[in-house]
Amino acid sequence: MKEISIREIENIKIGNAENSAAGTGCTVLLFEQGAPAGLDVRGGGPASRESELLKPLAAAEVIHAVLLSGGSAFGLDAAGGVMQYLEERDIGFDVGITKVPLVCQSCLFDLAVGDFRVRPDKAMGYQACENAQKGNYRDGNFGAGCGATVGKLHGKDFCMKSGIGSYAVQIGELKVGAIVAVNSLGDIYDWRTGKKVAGLLAPDKKTFLATDEEVYKSYEIVNNKFVGNTTIGAVVTNARFNKTQLCKMAGMTHNGYARSIRPVHTSADGDSIYAVSVGTVAADLDMVGTLAAEVMSEAILRAVRSAESAYGFVAVKDI
Repeated sequence: MKEISIREIENIKIGNAENSAAGTGCTVLLFEQGAPAGLDVRGGGPASRESELLKPLAAAEVIHAVLLSGGSAFGLDAAGGVMQYLEERDIGFDVGITKVPLVCQSCLFDLAVGDFRVRPDKAMGYQACENAQKGNYRDGNFGAGCGATVGKLHGKDFCMKSGIGSYAVQIGELKVGAIVAVNSLGDIYDWRTGKKVAGLLAPDKKTFLATDEEVYKSYEIVNNKFVGNTTIGAVVTNARFNKTQLCKMAGMTHNGYARSIRPVHTSADGDSIYAVSVGTVAADLDMVGTLAAEVMSEAILRAVRSAESAYGFVAVKDI
């Protein structure tokens, strides 16, 4: 197994666009030839678009883009820009008079960072597509990771800056990559060692508290949790799978979330993973799904380790 760049996976273009001053952005994954995709949502508070397309009983066999976005549900407007960009290039599902691009989207909550009045919109979605053609994707405080933070149980004063991260590997002809915007209620752990690397800060702002241990201090019902959360990502492979198989792969990839984020999949999160097939390599589903979980865990680490301190939130590299 060797590490590769996610850009080395064929038939995909990835672009970031963000408003750094406002602390929000979006990241687009373009599949101009169309690609089968699946989705697994485990969080209790998702903001999403066209999710029904990815259910096995839905007719659509391929989609043309996945958009990861900030802005909470307001950020769903950004998909209009992706649709415009693709329609202008005659990419989409042919309905006779035009082609309708099939664009799936998930949003994270970053309204409490920067200026909540600025959200990803149609223009930003279009810009992300233009940037994808230039290959501008990079990890860190960019795209959907621009306003991402982690460790939010005790609110803004004790969480840390996160970002977007990617990781990919190759075994023979098989390639598997993941990209993820990490914006979790929970803490982030190194999946190999179990060591905490980012999350809920102690009052001294130099050491950590354990979010799960803090949660265990009381079982009193909390009606208004701090809900500025959601980790959203995608795993992409050049192995050939259909939509039903990719839904299973997306579910297996959530094991990567579970190894790296604690707690995860709460009612205050919208944790979602897309799985997309962009090639024709014959590979075993269970093997690729198991590998995808590890690749996703490593992408989560890259997201927090590549982040820069911003908006009053400290990053891992500055502790």
